[in-house]
Amino acid sequence: MTEMLASVNTVDEALWVLNAGVDIIDLKEPANGALGALEPETITSIVKYINGNRPVSATIGDLPLHPEAITSAVNRMATTGVDYIKIGFFPEGDPLATLQSLVPTTQQNVHLIAVFFADHNIDLSLLPVLKKYGFYGAMIDTADKKSGSLCHISREELLRSFINECQQQQLFCGLAGSLSLTDIPYLTTLNPDYLGFRGALCHAHQRTEKLDPFAFKAVKEQLAKNS
Repeated sequence: MTEMLASVNTVDEALWVLNAGVDIIDLKEPANGALGALEPETITSIVKYINGNRPVSATIGDLPLHPEAITSAVNRMATTGVDYIKIGFFPEGDPLATLQSLVPTTQQNVHLIAVFFADHNIDLSLLPVLKKYGFYGAMIDTADKKSGSLCHISREELLRSFINECQQQQLFCGLAGSLSLTDIPYLTTLNPDYLGFRGALCHAHQRTEKLDPFAFKAVKEQLAKNS
């Protein structure tokens, strides 16, 4: 069954989606980029309020893959108590050196998730390397939220290959990227572990607006219908 991830940026939003039955609560600041990070103090507060009732993920920001910067951001995020830490695999930097630098962190059972971007080149050969270096999962998102949904940007062959390889490597896998209600029937046939939403859950489908209960309900019901 494909689960529902909802991205939120306040305590009130986190508690609302918890009570509304979301599967994964994702913490990020949409106004600060594709993977804009919240302040660690805010994340720590949200984790305490959620109190283990749902898995909580958080992003470290739109950072280039420079080992020292990524390791520092990940270790700082780990102190907040989130269940998953999401790292964007942006074009700038050295992915292999960054992965190697994170081994001490993954050995402490910190669950890291690599976020690839459909509007950049995705190197599927990195998936076995992620597993080798102790990553927990991987997902595909979009970097430019104005470029359309994941379904319009990515070829079906790529998405299927990504999910199949994640499953072979036993990596927790997800899809996101300006997803809409109409994307759900197609994407659930690919059998990702979860689909991630923000804009589709907000007023006027604008990711920087407040959550819309009616939009949230529609997405949740569509997922349940197709999973």
